[in-house]
Amino acid sequence: MNIQSNNTTLNISEVQELTAANAISAKSTIKEALSPDHTQIDIDLSTASFVDSSGLGVLISLHKEMASRNGLLRILNPTASIDQILELTRLHRLFEVVKQ
Repeated sequence: MNIQSNNTTLNISEVQELTAANAISAKSTIKEALSPDHTQIDIDLSTASFVDSSGLGVLISLHKEMASRNGLLRILNPTASIDQILELTRLHRLFEVVKQ
């Protein structure tokens, strides 16, 4: 996972998967990278092969964190299988999903 700060946006890329095996460490790493100036998190899931319920929990937690700051969590370029999971769980209504 690659994390870069770009002014008020925290960009996360190169995510291989968000599962029970790495959810706690991923959430911790992302929250440590957040500064008070960040009002947006962009998570690029174009390289992710799988997201399970623990991974969805991480995304929901980050969404709540950003909502408390009047900010935004965006999911960028989800793979077809992850897009399907977001739709089945109706989380595509909670997150802004951007397909480029």
